[in-house]
Amino acid sequence: MPEDAWDRVQYERFRDERQQPFFDLVALVRRQAGLRVVDLGCGTGELTARLHRELAAAETLGIDRSAAMLDGAATRAAPGLRFREADIAAFRDVACWDLVFSNAALHWLPDHAELFARLTSALVPGGQLAVQMPDNFDHPSHRVAAEVATEPSFRDALGGWLPPAAPVLPPAEYAALLDRLGYCDQHVRLQVYGHRLAAADEVVEWVKGSLLTPYRARLAPDVYERFVARYRERLLAALGNARPYFFTFKRLLLWGTRPG
Repeated sequence: MPEDAWDRVQYERFRDERQQPFFDLVALVRRQAGLRVVDLGCGTGELTARLHRELAAAETLGIDRSAAMLDGAATRAAPGLRFREADIAAFRDVACWDLVFSNAALHWLPDHAELFARLTSALVPGGQLAVQMPDNFDHPSHRVAAEVATEPSFRDALGGWLPPAAPVLPPAEYAALLDRLGYCDQHVRLQVYGHRLAAADEVVEWVKGSLLTPYRARLAPDVYERFVARYRERLLAALGNARPYFFTFKRLLLWGTRPG
């Protein structure tokens, strides 16, 4: 993103719904004494602090590029727990960590074959990789945003920019990738999380905290508001204005461990 367009308050409007995949991912991690953990894309740091406590880790570092999301994270610091503002795309540690953990962040980064190789190189022998990523790119919530971006008034305001194709691979390809990277044990699954929202209109509020942030970063405030209004109009035409609305959200959960 060309600028920090993340809104911590907007993102946390659906805090409880967004947290369950985190807990499911943590459940895959093998507990060991004295773990050194890095959390890539740690956001507000709330779940990083929970991860640190759940694993009784010796050291946990949370990394995120968004100063807005990290605002207040320092107040969560505890013995062995710290945070750093940095771009996870530039993460290049080598043989430093017992666990590389990432919850709902790596889908923003391209070339997952290269990315996962780089993350693997950050692990010590016997280290673990645990990743959760949205895989809901075929849902109208995602498709409609890209369609609105092609409408002439928004296309011109965006300078012809369109969101890149989702880099997330099919589950079987991650299983094969982890095997090629030398993980001796692994778990890969696609899980559908169902969220009961008060109305279909709330999907707009959901994606304003995530999917629409690149548009917010690139558009003047008044143009962004028109973009959201048009997105809302087209999305509700696709979904209907059901009350309540059952929002299905697919996510990939991946875990692997390297030989000791």
